[in-house]
Amino acid sequence: MRRVRYGSTGGPLFLEEAPVPEPGPDELLVHCEAIGATLPVVRKVAEAAEPIPLGGEIAGEVMAVGSGGSRFRVGDRVTGLCFGHGYADFALLHEVMASPVPDDAGAVDAVALVRSGLVALGALTAARPEPGEAALVTAAASGVGHLAVQLARTRGATRVVGAVSDPAKSDFVRSLGADDVITYDQDDWGDPVDYALDAVGGELLTPAIASLAPGGRLVAYSSGGGTIQAYDLLVGAKSVIGFQMAHIARGKPELYERWRRELWQLFEEGALKPVVHKEFSLEDAAEAHATIESRANVGKVVLVP
Repeated sequence: MRRVRYGSTGGPLFLEEAPVPEPGPDELLVHCEAIGATLPVVRKVAEAAEPIPLGGEIAGEVMAVGSGGSRFRVGDRVTGLCFGHGYADFALLHEVMASPVPDDAGAVDAVALVRSGLVALGALTAARPEPGEAALVTAAASGVGHLAVQLARTRGATRVVGAVSDPAKSDFVRSLGADDVITYDQDDWGDPVDYALDAVGGELLTPAIASLAPGGRLVAYSSGGGTIQAYDLLVGAKSVIGFQMAHIARGKPELYERWRRELWQLFEEGALKPVVHKEFSLEDAAEAHATIESRANVGKVVLVP
């Protein structure tokens, strides 16, 4: 089979031939039909001290089932997060991370919707939204952010503000239902919001905290790090909440499954529409990563073997 790998920190990525892996206990061997590329993986390639397997969201058909019993069978269509080599024709998916794909949904829809949607819905839930509140979503044109903008509206937000790096993305974010769009370099981020979902971190944390109304909440789910001054929280009785999807997937599988069902229901109702920026071949994985690294994408970046 074909597999994308890299040999040293920073890449470059290259395609190689590798044996098809065999599923271990509680693992599924999946023939990958679509693979979601994400900013955390792009950052790990650039920053990790040693090369790591290129994992991520995958969707496809179950080809073999490991020992230990399974709720899935050969021929089932699944999607989920692969922690091993996922940029490949075949990948191993741990059963606890797998979710069924409805018969009328495509693999590309699945990788654009489920994992990114779970992160967006989880971050939104962590913000404890109330009907009638105002929301801010950073990286609003990203794979997760463009779903968060839509989900905030389904949870009762009466004003949704999208924050982006490039004003050229403004029309796209407004088409998702955002009332206002700002760019990160603006001095004035407009009227205060009740909660903010931040996928960027770093220096952006300071203006994101400043954008909150008294008592506002910021949910940080970025892999970009950053520092927050305690005084900035104290003066406005504001709070910061960290969110990580892996904590839910591993520790609260029933909640993970409930959120997954909600996402598919919203998708089927037309209330949640995942957008794919572009489909890349495995041979063009480096170009896919460059698109994400430069923040040029609007919507999800997907690899299609």
